[in-house]
Amino acid sequence: MGEIMRELVNIFKALSDSNRLRILKMLENRPLCVCEITAVLKLAPSTISKHLSILRQANLILDEKDGKWVNYRINKDKYQTYTPEILRLLQNWLPSDDTITRDKRLVEKVDRHQLCSR
Repeated sequence: MGEIMRELVNIFKALSDSNRLRILKMLENRPLCVCEITAVLKLAPSTISKHLSILRQANLILDEKDGKWVNYRINKDKYQTYTPEILRLLQNWLPSDDTITRDKRLVEKVDRHQLCSR
Protein backbone atom coordinates (compact mmCIF):
# COMPACT_ATOMS: atom_id res chain seq x y z
CA MET A 1 0.00 0.00 0.00
CA GLY A 2 1.39 3.40 -0.97
CA GLU A 3 1.96 6.23 1.49
CA ILE A 4 -0.99 8.33 0.30
CA MET A 5 -3.33 5.31 0.44
CA ARG A 6 -2.12 4.57 4.00
CA GLU A 7 -2.76 8.20 5.00
CA LEU A 8 -6.31 8.04 3.67
CA VAL A 9 -7.01 4.71 5.37
CA ASN A 10 -5.82 6.15 8.70
CA ILE A 11 -8.00 9.24 8.27
CA PHE A 12 -11.13 7.27 7.42
CA LYS A 13 -10.44 4.77 10.20
CA ALA A 14 -10.20 7.67 12.63
CA LEU A 15 -13.46 9.16 11.35
CA SER A 16 -15.31 5.83 11.53
CA ASP A 17 -16.01 6.08 15.26
CA SER A 18 -18.69 8.35 16.73
CA ASN A 19 -16.61 9.18 19.82
CA ARG A 20 -13.68 10.28 17.68
CA LEU A 21 -16.01 12.45 15.60
CA ARG A 22 -17.32 13.94 18.84
CA ILE A 23 -13.76 14.66 19.99
CA LEU A 24 -12.93 16.40 16.72
CA LYS A 25 -16.10 18.48 16.92
CA MET A 26 -15.22 19.44 20.51
CA LEU A 27 -11.70 20.45 19.50
CA GLU A 28 -13.17 22.82 16.90
CA ASN A 29 -14.15 24.98 19.89
CA ARG A 30 -10.81 25.03 21.69
CA PRO A 31 -7.87 22.84 22.73
CA LEU A 32 -8.77 20.39 25.49
CA CYS A 33 -6.95 18.10 27.91
CA VAL A 34 -7.86 14.45 28.55
CA CYS A 35 -9.73 15.37 31.76
CA GLU A 36 -11.99 17.79 29.89
CA ILE A 37 -12.68 15.33 27.06
CA THR A 38 -13.35 12.57 29.61
CA ALA A 39 -15.82 14.80 31.48
CA VAL A 40 -17.80 15.49 28.31
CA LEU A 41 -17.79 11.98 26.82
CA LYS A 42 -18.08 10.16 30.16
CA LEU A 43 -15.65 7.43 29.08
CA ALA A 44 -12.62 6.02 30.88
CA PRO A 45 -9.43 8.08 30.48
CA SER A 46 -7.72 5.02 28.91
CA THR A 47 -10.48 4.86 26.27
CA ILE A 48 -10.11 8.59 25.57
CA SER A 49 -6.34 8.17 25.26
CA LYS A 50 -6.80 5.37 22.71
CA HIS A 51 -9.18 7.54 20.66
CA LEU A 52 -6.71 10.45 20.82
CA SER A 53 -3.89 8.16 19.72
CA ILE A 54 -5.86 7.09 16.62
CA LEU A 55 -6.71 10.72 15.79
CA ARG A 56 -3.06 11.72 16.25
CA GLN A 57 -1.88 8.82 14.06
CA ALA A 58 -4.20 10.10 11.32
CA ASN A 59 -2.66 13.59 11.73
CA LEU A 60 -6.08 15.04 12.55
CA ILE A 61 -4.95 16.37 15.93
CA LEU A 62 -1.75 17.50 17.61
CA ASP A 63 -0.77 17.47 21.26
CA GLU A 64 1.23 20.07 23.16
CA LYS A 65 2.56 19.95 26.69
CA ASP A 66 1.40 22.88 28.83
CA GLY A 67 2.67 22.55 32.39
CA LYS A 68 0.97 19.50 33.89
CA TRP A 69 -1.51 19.25 31.01
CA VAL A 70 -1.29 17.92 27.50
CA ASN A 71 -3.53 19.97 25.25
CA TYR A 72 -5.05 18.39 22.17
CA ARG A 73 -5.99 20.56 19.23
CA ILE A 74 -7.04 20.31 15.60
CA ASN A 75 -4.06 19.95 13.24
CA LYS A 76 -4.12 23.03 11.03
CA ASP A 77 -0.86 22.19 9.24
CA LYS A 78 -1.65 23.11 5.65
CA TYR A 79 1.22 20.98 4.39
CA GLN A 80 -0.54 17.68 5.14
CA THR A 81 -1.97 16.00 2.05
CA TYR A 82 -5.61 15.41 2.96
CA THR A 83 -6.01 16.45 6.59
CA PRO A 84 -6.80 20.14 5.96
CA GLU A 85 -9.47 19.27 3.41
CA ILE A 86 -11.12 16.68 5.64
CA LEU A 87 -11.09 19.00 8.67
CA ARG A 88 -12.55 21.83 6.60
CA LEU A 89 -15.39 19.51 5.52
CA LEU A 90 -15.87 18.32 9.10
CA GLN A 91 -16.66 21.87 10.23
CA ASN A 92 -19.84 21.67 8.15
CA TRP A 93 -20.82 18.17 9.25
CA LEU A 94 -23.37 17.49 12.00
CA PRO A 95 -24.37 21.12 12.64
CA SER A 96 -27.73 20.22 14.20
CA ASP A 97 -26.89 16.86 15.77
CA ASP A 98 -28.21 16.77 19.35
CA THR A 99 -25.14 15.02 20.74
CA ILE A 100 -22.72 17.46 19.10
CA THR A 101 -24.79 20.42 20.31
CA ARG A 102 -24.82 19.04 23.87
CA ASP A 103 -21.06 18.35 23.74
CA LYS A 104 -20.43 21.92 22.60
CA ARG A 105 -22.38 23.29 25.57
CA LEU A 106 -20.48 21.03 27.97
CA VAL A 107 -17.10 22.03 26.49
CA GLU A 108 -17.92 25.65 27.28
CA LYS A 109 -18.44 24.69 30.94
CA VAL A 110 -15.64 22.20 31.65
CA ASP A 111 -12.76 23.57 33.69
CA ARG A 112 -9.53 21.63 33.81
CA HIS A 113 -8.53 23.34 37.05
CA GLN A 114 -11.50 21.72 38.81
CA LEU A 115 -11.46 18.41 36.94
CA CYS A 116 -7.77 17.58 37.03
CA SER A 117 -7.26 18.45 40.69
CA ARG A 118 -9.62 15.72 41.93
